[in-house]
Amino acid sequence: MARAGATDYARFTLAGIRLFNGVTGLVVPGKVATRLGADPDASPGLAYMQRMFGIRTILIAAELVLPDRRLRSWAVAVAPLVHATDAAAAATAGLRGQLPRRAAVMTTLLSTTNTVLAVIAARGRSNDGKRWP
Repeated sequence: MARAGATDYARFTLAGIRLFNGVTGLVVPGKVATRLGADPDASPGLAYMQRMFGIRTILIAAELVLPDRRLRSWAVAVAPLVHATDAAAAATAGLRGQLPRRAAVMTTLLSTTNTVLAVIAARGRSNDGKRWP
């Protein structure tokens, strides 16, 4: 079992990564799209999609640091699934040529890192000694 300090560190690190990526997607969606190899001018709906992804990511970041233990526990419990799915989607997009190779590798690595952090966080204990669900 992971130590409480390591699990809290993983949870807060994951929240920080989510917050950064979410704010970036929300505030500068064209820049995110360009880094993924897309032309935001050629796909006007892309900025809309990036903003939707951005707000989703900000909200799931906030869930990891909520003071309500039950809500936080739920967020920690589902985080591995969220990030493993993101990693699989990025890898699949790369293999199918839907993302440029560099973008696919970077997004797959980022989502895999997030998955590892999520698994570590999910192995922790809450402050009252009860195991996370």
